[in-house]
Formats: sequence, C-alpha cells, structure tokens
Amino acid sequence: MSAEDKTKNAAEKGLGKAKEAVGNATDDEELAAEGKTDQAKADVKGAGEKVKDAAADAKDALDKDK
Repeated sequence: MSAEDKTKNAAEKGLGKAKEAVGNATDDEELAAEGKTDQAKADVKGAGEKVKDAAADAKDALDKDK
C-alpha cells in the first residue's frame, strides 16, 4: 500500500469518526450512521490494499526463485 493510500484511508476513517461523534452529540442518527459507513469503507479499502500488497510480494518471491 502506498503512503498516499494509507494517508487517504486514515483521513477518511478520521472524518468518519468525527461525523459519528458529531451525530451522537447532536442526536443525529443519520450523521452518526454515515460516519460509521465512512469508517467501514476506509477499512475495506485498507484491506484491499493489503491483499494487493501480499499478491505483489508473492509474485516477487516467485520471480526471485526463477
């Protein structure tokens, strides 16, 4: 995962936490739910990037053995 992707995912997750906190503080259930959704999206993106990294590492290892 590139540093840029990590930064974007962290920012998205942070904004999601902020939305959730504001939604909870103002009893805005929709905003709190939107914040949780944003956090989940960031987590899924991060997991996808980790899978891509693992696949690239496996490919590199196989290429190195040739």
